[in-house]
Amino acid sequence: MKILLLEDDPILSDLMYDHLTENGYETTLCMDGQEAIEKVDTHRYDLLLFDINVPRKSGIEVLREIRAYSRQTPAILITAYQDIDHLKRGFTAGCDDYIRKPFALEELDERINNIKKRYRIDDDRALPVTPGIGFDISKRELRFDDGTNVTLSQKEAQILHYFLNHGGRVISPEELIQNIWEYEEMPSDATLRVYIKNLRKHIGKERIKTIRGIGYSFES
Repeated sequence: MKILLLEDDPILSDLMYDHLTENGYETTLCMDGQEAIEKVDTHRYDLLLFDINVPRKSGIEVLREIRAYSRQTPAILITAYQDIDHLKRGFTAGCDDYIRKPFALEELDERINNIKKRYRIDDDRALPVTPGIGFDISKRELRFDDGTNVTLSQKEAQILHYFLNHGGRVISPEELIQNIWEYEEMPSDATLRVYIKNLRKHIGKERIKTIRGIGYSFES
């Protein structure tokens, strides 16, 4: 699990960074809001862990900018503010959870675990794709009721996982690319269509519908 940690307090940032890495999380530390935006622009993360009161751009401002093009990556905001206004602003900006300072590291662990469950991060269970197909995320494997399995490529698996987490709405090609590919490996629209075509071969053409001029809609 890849975590982007935005925290400028030298003592707390070191404490959190060490704790997260010791728990097996691949953690990147940023000390100001602009640096965090640059990291998100060029790398993909599974969780955003942002302090609100940081230099250059606040954690709320950073999250608001990210949410303009990335709806997938869950975010937890950290703050010393105790008022309801900052709480409302955080959720309006698109955070999934909110933790107030001071906090115990055990509380942080529980909030991260809750996000992992909600977004099925590092989940080795087979998710239902259709009534006859399950998807093992960790193995990138489609499991069919007849006992056969198909292993997807990394990008095919990531696209399918994104569809499963965002069923019922239209997803644009730009949204898929921003949330799955890192900046230096951005694919062409033709490449994305090839991945979609390959997925349709396995799960059925009717499951991923093309909404002309807008994007794709997944139906289980």
